Amino acid sequence: MEGENGAQASPPDRPLLDDANVVTEVYIENNDRLACQNDDEFWTCGDDDIIRLYNLQGEVVMSVESRSGNTPEDMAVTQSGELLYADPDDMSVNIVSDGQIEPLITLDDWAPVAVCCTASEDILVLMLKSDDYDSDDDEFVLWTHTKVVRYSGSTKKQTIQWDDEGHPLYFGSSYFPKYLCENRNLDICVSDCDIDELVVVNESGKLRFRYTGAPSNIELEDFVAGCITTDSFGKILIADNNVFFRCIHILDKDGHFLRYIYNNKSEWSRDLFICVDSKDYLFVAEEETGRVTKIQYYE
Repeated sequence: MEGENGAQASPPDRPLLDDANVVTEVYIENNDRLACQNDDEFWTCGDDDIIRLYNLQGEVVMSVESRSGNTPEDMAVTQSGELLYADPDDMSVNIVSDGQIEPLITLDDWAPVAVCCTASEDILVLMLKSDDYDSDDDEFVLWTHTKVVRYSGSTKKQTIQWDDEGHPLYFGSSYFPKYLCENRNLDICVSDCDIDELVVVNESGKLRFRYTGAPSNIELEDFVAGCITTDSFGKILIADNNVFFRCIHILDKDGHFLRYIYNNKSEWSRDLFICVDSKDYLFVAEEETGRVTKIQYYE
């Protein structure tokens, strides 16, 4: 169902649980990024060149080796169930279909670090560029430019980089990761870990708001921005990797803080990677322990 300007109309809202429930948890290997394939399976990639599809029993259903032999940086699942992954070392975005990998987008001097599949079946790619990039010295790159580009297949349709006053919307100054997703109202959400901000623009690329953490009267003081996802009610969920209280912030579509999600069985370890399935269950992967937790946060 669509609303104004083609945005998907949100279903009637459901109450959030005061305390989220852990439905199940499994332990796997190499969970450095996370993408839900369906309600029972999820993709992960880590510090090797293998992308793995797991079920909720922690069993490997499928594994795919990256085309270049590099470690993928991010993944997303298309409307038709195909897997996309970003390879910044190879400057490419690739598509996996029936176990076969084909390059979809190839870039010259921009490194793709995050990908998102939109409701209109476009692809959003968050990419970084360095004015001083040296391909012979890849130990550390000082990224100086960041932008989001919209593609239809491999055709570029839109670039989002500057605000109305000509200032950068995003900041790329170090190795810190960045995350990308589209909300149900077609807003584009970027977690900018360089400056610990959530930056949200509308479909046209106009800045809507920046989120820098919950109000100061709430117990958590230092917000450490991490992975983001959105759900069918237009809520924005963002991981907070604060070492004293790792949790998930739930925001409404306009950036207002609603509540935290935290593990009510045991504390999470660093870093957190998240995605939401079609029934609005939250999957949380921990880089340090290999644990993936499925959580119910709506009544």
